Amino acid sequence: MYKKKNKIFGTSERPRLSIYRSNKDICAQVIDDFKGITLSSATSKETNFKIKVSKTKKATLVGKRLGEKTLKLGISRVVFDRNGYLYHGRVKALAEAARKEGLEF
Repeated sequence: MYKKKNKIFGTSERPRLSIYRSNKDICAQVIDDFKGITLSSATSKETNFKIKVSKTKKATLVGKRLGEKTLKLGISRVVFDRNGYLYHGRVKALAEAARKEGLEF
């Protein structure tokens, strides 16, 4: 018997903050699921993150950058979608950095 997975859904008032983590990089984007558009995004592949630091530090920088970009759009509340990744390490570092910038989730 399979357990049905609950889907996380973002609205216009409270969009979804989705995280993707690979072995080298981490990406995060804020998505409005009603309209089907990405409102803002940040990734460790951007040119200003091409510094030699640990993967956790890169995740912290991505969370900070995403928080800044999202607050400029006037969005302060989001729904956190960790995409099945455990809440520790890089995922936790990104989330805490976004919270420090002012995002609520």
